Amino acid sequence: MRFEIASVLSGDDNYIGLDEKLVGYNGDSDLSKPFFSSVYKDTFHRKLEDNENQEAPLMPREVLLKNGNGGSRPIKPLQFRYGRITGEIMRRRNRTSEFSVLERMADEAWTLGLKAWDEVDKFDVKETVSSNVYEGKPESCPSWLSMSGEELANGDRLMFLPCGLAAGSSITVVGTPHYAHQEFLPQLTRRRNGDSLVMVSQFMVELQGLKSVDGEDPPKILHLNPRIKGDWSHRPVIEHNTCYRMQWGTAQRCDGLSSKKDDDMLVDGNLRCEKWMRNDVADSKDSKTASWFKRFIGREQKPEVTWPFPFVEGRLFILTLRAGVEGYHINVGGRHVTSFPYRTGFTLEDATGLAIKGDVDIHSVYATNLPASHPSFSLQRVLEMSSKWKAEPLPARPVHLFIGVLSATNHFAERMAIRKTWMQSSKIKSSNVVARFFVALNPRKEVNAVLKKEAAFFGDIVILPFMDRYELVVLKTIAICEFGVQNVTAAYIMKCDDDTFIRVDAVLKEIEGIFPKRSLYMGNLNLLHRPLRTGKWAVTYEEWPQEVYPPYANGPGYVISSDIAKFIVLQHGNQSLRLFKMEDVSMGMWVEQFNSTMTVRYSHSWKFCQYGCMEGYYTAHYQSPRQMICLWDKLSRGRAHCCNFR
Repeated sequence: MRFEIASVLSGDDNYIGLDEKLVGYNGDSDLSKPFFSSVYKDTFHRKLEDNENQEAPLMPREVLLKNGNGGSRPIKPLQFRYGRITGEIMRRRNRTSEFSVLERMADEAWTLGLKAWDEVDKFDVKETVSSNVYEGKPESCPSWLSMSGEELANGDRLMFLPCGLAAGSSITVVGTPHYAHQEFLPQLTRRRNGDSLVMVSQFMVELQGLKSVDGEDPPKILHLNPRIKGDWSHRPVIEHNTCYRMQWGTAQRCDGLSSKKDDDMLVDGNLRCEKWMRNDVADSKDSKTASWFKRFIGREQKPEVTWPFPFVEGRLFILTLRAGVEGYHINVGGRHVTSFPYRTGFTLEDATGLAIKGDVDIHSVYATNLPASHPSFSLQRVLEMSSKWKAEPLPARPVHLFIGVLSATNHFAERMAIRKTWMQSSKIKSSNVVARFFVALNPRKEVNAVLKKEAAFFGDIVILPFMDRYELVVLKTIAICEFGVQNVTAAYIMKCDDDTFIRVDAVLKEIEGIFPKRSLYMGNLNLLHRPLRTGKWAVTYEEWPQEVYPPYANGPGYVISSDIAKFIVLQHGNQSLRLFKMEDVSMGMWVEQFNSTMTVRYSHSWKFCQYGCMEGYYTAHYQSPRQMICLWDKLSRGRAHCCNFR
C-alpha cells in the first residue's frame, strides 16, 4: 500500500518563528491536530453515492484513513519562512471504475498538485522564472507571424501571439465560410409548431487573453462573429463583444444599417457599422427626390455605393483586423466594414492568442507589425513588493469576520488590486476583520514558483496543494470554513471571488442588523433555481437528481455564521458532507441540512451583486483590477458609486 503526504501552506508569518520553530504548538513537530484536519483526508478518494432520502450525492461514512497508535502519523513542517505543512497521511485506494467523475477529477488534481509542489520546491524562483519576465526586462518577440490553415487546425485553431498586439498591428485571415447546415434548437419548438431546425452558417474570430483556471474560458478581448445565416433577426449580422471571467459585455451588432456619424460614435474617424445591401430596406422617396434635386441645380454630389454583405457561403474572403488608436477596424476585400472601440480593462498587450472557430475553412493567417517586446509581462509591474501591502499576522483574539477570497494561481494582478483597495479598510487594518486568499496550483511550475514567492512576501495566501479546476472550487470553500473557525475563530465567515470588491463596513453593518445569536446565511439568494440539463454548464441527473436547487446565495459574495461553518467542518471530518461541483449550490445544500435541526436566518439583498455593480452596493462582481482601484478611489471620498467600464 502506497502513502503520500497531503500538505497545505498558509501565507501567515506567525506560524513559524524566526528560529523556524512552530509557534503555539508546544515546541514539537507533531501536527496530528492540523488546522485543516478534514479537508485533505481521503475524501478525495471515497465514492460519492446517491442517498434515497436526500436525493443528492452523499459521502459514505466509512473511514479509510490508516491510523498509527490510534491517531494520524506526525508530519514535519516544510522549512518555509511563511508557512507550515499541515495535513494527514493519505491512504490511496486502487483506482477502479467505481470512482465518480468528481472523485476522479479530485484524485487526479491531488496527484498532479503534490507533484507540482515538489517540483517547485526543487527550483529557485529566479531559475524557474526567466529573469527577463521577473525583473522586467523586455522580452524579444517576432514582429510578424504566419500560419497555414493546416497548422492552425493542428493547433486547435489557435495562433499564439507572444507579446500581444499594439496600435498598428494587423491580422489578415484568408478563409471560406461553410455552406449552411441544419441545427436543432429545442427552444424554437413552441414558436414554430414543432419545427426547431435552423439553417446556420457562422464563425468567430477572437482575440483572447491567458486562461487562468480549467473549466473557465479565457477572456475574450475581442469577439468578432459574422453570422451569414442563423441569427434571430433572419438576416446577415456581424456581432462584436468582449467577455471577462465568462461574463459577456453589451454586444455591438451591425446588421446592414449605417451607424450614427456623431463624433462620439466614430472610431478613429470610421463608422462603427457600414451600410450593406438589405432586402428589407429601400431608399425612401424623399431621399430619391433630394438626390434628383441636387443633380438638377448642379450641386456636386458624392456618389454613394452600397456593397453586399461581405461574407458569402462557399466564397473565399480576405479579412483584415487592424488595431487603431481608439479601436479595432475590420476590412473585408479591401473595404471597411466595421469598427469596434476598445473597452477599458481589455488591453492590446493582453491579446496573446488568436482563435478562429465555427463554420469556416481557414487557408492562411498573417499577423504583422507586432510589438517586439512585452514589458507588462514583468511581474514587478503587477506585484508591488512593498511592505505596506503585507498582511498583519493573525490576531490571537477572536475576530468578527473572516473573508476567504477564492483566487487562481496566475491572478497576480487581481490579488494586488485587492491588497491596494478594500484590504486597506480600517476594519481589516485593526484586525477585527481578517482576509486571506485561497489558491490551488497551476500546471506551469514557473507560475507556482512566483506564487510561492508572492505568498512568502505578503503573508496573505493559503496555498492548497491540488491542481486548480473549476469543478473543485468546492474544496476551497471547505478550506475557508475550516480556516475561519479553527485559525481565526471568527464569528462570521464570508466567501468571495478575486474579482469581487467588498465594502467591508457596509457588510459588517448588515451583519450587525441581525440578532447576534441567530444562525445566519446572507447574500443574494436564489429560490427555486433549476439545474441546466444542456449546454456547457449542464448538470446530469447523476450529479443532481432533483428538479430544483435548494435556496442558495450567489457565489461572488455571501456570509455564514460560525455555527454553520463548524457544522460543515464537522460533517466533512466524518465523511458525511455531500459534495457538488458548484460551490454556491453546495453551500445552499449544507445550510439547508443545518437548517433542519437549527433555525437559520436567510437574509437576502440585491446589493450583494451577482453581475457587475449597483449604487449603494455591498459587493460588486466582475470588477477588473482597474475598476477595483476606481471603486476604492470613489469609496475613499465617501461615495459608493460604480465604475461602469471595463
